[in-house]
Amino acid sequence: MRMRAALALTIGVALLELAGGLLSGSLALLSDSAHVFMDAFALGIAVAASVQATRPATARQTFGFARVEVLAALLNGGLLFAVTILIAVEAFHRLAQPQLPQGGLMAAVAAVGFATNLGIGLALAGGARDSINVKAALFHVASDAVGAFAVVLGGLGVLLFGATWIDPILSLFVCGIIVAGVVRVVGEAWHVLLESVPAHLNVAVVRARMRELPGIVDVHDLHVWTIGPGTHALSAHVLLADARISEASAILRRIDERLRDEFEINHVTVQFECEACDADERIVCTQTARTE
Repeated sequence: MRMRAALALTIGVALLELAGGLLSGSLALLSDSAHVFMDAFALGIAVAASVQATRPATARQTFGFARVEVLAALLNGGLLFAVTILIAVEAFHRLAQPQLPQGGLMAAVAAVGFATNLGIGLALAGGARDSINVKAALFHVASDAVGAFAVVLGGLGVLLFGATWIDPILSLFVCGIIVAGVVRVVGEAWHVLLESVPAHLNVAVVRARMRELPGIVDVHDLHVWTIGPGTHALSAHVLLADARISEASAILRRIDERLRDEFEINHVTVQFECEACDADERIVCTQTARTE
């Protein structure tokens, strides 16, 4: 509910700044509107992710639909990068041929945006500790507040001093915020599609913690990747001392618990191998010691 309310308010702020930018002739306000639209899109993705998380896997999409969010983030990043280039070109054009926006209207609209983002941030802060999605949303709202506050100051500067350079310079500042956000989002999506190791994990540490469990002799062919935001997977071959199937099942439960609790890995696939088997016979072997 908080996320949906934040999304609705963020879209409202973006539309308000768009209208205010057109009426006041402020490129900085239009730039911040594009920035807020980017974050509204990101919030929309977060809301959609919470819905997609409840959608069951199908016979064709056996891992579910978590990567829809990743593909949408790449599309979002590409569109915003194009918009940012257009804004930057117009900002340099205005530096060469100055235009004086309506500073009072510019500051008033940005002040409404700043106050709204501050309220959204306070509303989301309570749930940020328990939810990755809410934490990401809070980051976006905070960047919106910074951009809006900068435009408020710029509007006051234009109103008091009539400085025409403030508006295009602020536009370039907001462009910098947008580009930083785009690079971060696209970078995360790129690593997910490449099935890179999640940023919060160290494979060597994961392997070492698995080896510490009783009954495990070695771990090899270890792979860790991200299926979608907040969903991490692991596959590995685990070499066991001779064990009954019931003992191997208990080891598997301990592996699942450790990986979930310590590393937030919630999809684990393990192939057990038996130490007593010859190397070329180690496929799935959890029987007791072999008889000759």
